[in-house]
Amino acid sequence: MKEYRPQEIEKKWQEVWEEKKVFYTPQRSEKPKYYALVMFPYPSGTLHVGHVKNYVIGDIVARYKRMRGYNVLHPFGYDAFGLPAENAAIEKGIHPEEWTRKNINTIRGQVKKLGISYDWSREIATCDEEYYKWTQWIFLQLYKNGLAYKKKAAVNWCPKCKTVLANEQVKDGKCERCGTSVTIRHLEQWFFKITDYAERLLNDLDKLTGWPEHVKTMQRNWIGKSTGAEIDFPVEGSDTKIRVFTTRPDTLWGVTFMALAPESPLVEELVPEEKKEELQEFLERVKQQDRFRRTSVEAEKEGFFLGRYAINPVTGERIPIYVANYILMEYGTGAIMGVPAHDQRDFSFAKKYGIPIKVVIKPADRDLDPEKMEEAYEGEGIMVNSGPFDGTPSSEGIEKVINWLEEKGIGKRSVQYKLRDWLISRQRYWGAPIPIIYCEKCGVVPVPEEDLPVRLPKDVEFLPTGQSPLSFHEGFKKTKCPICGGEAQRETDTMDTFVDSSWYFLRYVNPHLEDKPFEPDDVNYWLPVDQYIGGVEHAVLHLLYSRFVTKVLHDLGYLNFDEPFTNLFTQGMIYKDGAKMSKSKGNVVSPDEMIEKYGADTLRMYILFMAPPEKDAEWSDAGIEGVHRFVKRLWNTFYTVLPFVKEENTENLVLKNSTEKELRRKLHSIIKKITEDIEGGFKFNTAISGLMELVNHLSQYLNSVPQEEWNRKLLREIVEKLTLALSPFAPHLAEEFWHDLGNENLVVQQSWPSYDPKALEVEEVEIAIQINGKVRDKVVVPVDISEEALKRIVLERERVKEYVDGKPIKKFLYVRGRIVNIVV
Repeated sequence: MKEYRPQEIEKKWQEVWEEKKVFYTPQRSEKPKYYALVMFPYPSGTLHVGHVKNYVIGDIVARYKRMRGYNVLHPFGYDAFGLPAENAAIEKGIHPEEWTRKNINTIRGQVKKLGISYDWSREIATCDEEYYKWTQWIFLQLYKNGLAYKKKAAVNWCPKCKTVLANEQVKDGKCERCGTSVTIRHLEQWFFKITDYAERLLNDLDKLTGWPEHVKTMQRNWIGKSTGAEIDFPVEGSDTKIRVFTTRPDTLWGVTFMALAPESPLVEELVPEEKKEELQEFLERVKQQDRFRRTSVEAEKEGFFLGRYAINPVTGERIPIYVANYILMEYGTGAIMGVPAHDQRDFSFAKKYGIPIKVVIKPADRDLDPEKMEEAYEGEGIMVNSGPFDGTPSSEGIEKVINWLEEKGIGKRSVQYKLRDWLISRQRYWGAPIPIIYCEKCGVVPVPEEDLPVRLPKDVEFLPTGQSPLSFHEGFKKTKCPICGGEAQRETDTMDTFVDSSWYFLRYVNPHLEDKPFEPDDVNYWLPVDQYIGGVEHAVLHLLYSRFVTKVLHDLGYLNFDEPFTNLFTQGMIYKDGAKMSKSKGNVVSPDEMIEKYGADTLRMYILFMAPPEKDAEWSDAGIEGVHRFVKRLWNTFYTVLPFVKEENTENLVLKNSTEKELRRKLHSIIKKITEDIEGGFKFNTAISGLMELVNHLSQYLNSVPQEEWNRKLLREIVEKLTLALSPFAPHLAEEFWHDLGNENLVVQQSWPSYDPKALEVEEVEIAIQINGKVRDKVVVPVDISEEALKRIVLERERVKEYVDGKPIKKFLYVRGRIVNIVV
């Protein structure tokens, strides 16, 4: 028998696919289009099997849709700018581009070994000039339309990476990349005005019926829409007013202090001269605190009394103004009205600093004594000590108070979002330069589109200074103003890598177009993406930014769609030894080693078989061994049958007995099930179980029926359909089978196997015969037999006569197709 040598056959068929350009995608076709996209990798080194899962899932989808008659776009590329490359340059003395290109070559080789069906003619890397030229073009479109701006802002600063981080890149107060505690700096930064799109980004989530609900919930929470009121609190002895936003205007009568965020510009404005030094000490201390943890209910509350007072506009009461560590500038207005009786953080603060506590909402069944309260009462209740609203249920009071505030001219209805504008500046080298020029005479000047790209110079020095190497590169910095021709300077910040990945799915359509980022007609043909596949860790960051940029380009007339991804699938992670794979933990499983040992087809099938693809799974060496045994068994079964079917066809197939009818029924039943498993939510693990089941049925037939009685036409049908159904999962194996069956064309170019509904019809059925509650016999009868005919057959059977033994039959019950129940 032919020996299974996966490395040989896999290399052979990969070369054939490449030579024949099998996966090259025409820009237009009479076939319906299907855009299958996987999230592209950051080229930080080699892939492990956790990464591979994403690409294998995408490949099953792409291959299956191709077999179903679609014109499939299935591209690949690299999210190639970013901090790790620059950190490697500093640590290892290697240029970020050299490090990145080397890793890209490694990843490309790994992916090709897996037999993934990418159209490699569309490969992109975001660090290529032909790509980042158009990233800069997108920046200019936002700038010209008032959606990109620069301002001084309190920003997250990672002391180790020496760069600014967006809020999304800070996890529990630490840098997402390196785990260092984040501090605050005030810097001039570039922002994209994503807040202008907050309402649309929120509302349009309802249109995304093909997205997992938990991902949409994460985006809703991040956007964080709140409805309430804005109220101005006048500062005593000053024209200044402190504006607050509150979702609980029903508690206004309970305000006993004001609190400002340490980053608020009002702090410097309101502090008296004699308190400035003491305030500075407080601010320095707060800077060292984890700015996200300090806002939690449990964290220690710290404050500084400014020695100033505000006036409560609804009571006229004089209330102290504090700076408090638990207030963040980016939420609301950076100021809060302290209502200690009804907010737990305010309660803790008031208790610590001896601030009065005033109850204005009481539970329906009891009164509250502020002297005896051990925690804030945050539930609904009845308004008390609230002037004209005493006795009003608080649930009704919110709306009534807002209306009253507007009538009195004290406040107004307001909608606020937790979402803040997207900070895109990075004080690093390895990124797309921001296409802005600063001229003393003309001010801030955008680089003209015809002068793009603003090229990233190669000859820079990497020093851990906290400033971009570009700021020391005179050849890059010094330029001429495009308006007046005078001396000018370039912006030395580069763009956040999330800008690169916010539009890459558009560039795949025309990856090498020189005069525009994409051809609108082509993009409008291919997009939105039909199926996007990637990790849930990008549920907020990348997906939200991609949606924003798509909406902007739609509004500017470049796209006729405003959501980029119709369907989204988030795959589960692969763990090893109970932990996420990482080099530092030493628990990485290399796909190269697995391919060398078992072959790519075994690895692909095991990754899909180990668990439902949306679930996390634990890597098991025994598990991949088991799948490999199945693959070898499949191989041996196929080549056992091959000599008997190679010259056969399936025309005029005749089934001679019930065994053959049942085997063909199982074949078509399993093809139907595999089809439904793929179509109905990517149940690839059960689809592979179906393939295993089919091989079992085939083996049982071969072992139980003498060779001379084998139905060759039936066997030909089975191995043909098995090979076709195997093709998306183990494409090299299927290609070898298809070739050895005598076909000159490729299996990957065939149609998906259909099933025959007539073959699924059961002609006979086995009925259990139960007598007085116990099964005593079984009988095989035609599926459409009448109850009367069945009764005659059953009562004539020797085993039944033995148990009935002439006793009167009280009941004869027949559950069609399943069981007869006789009571004697």
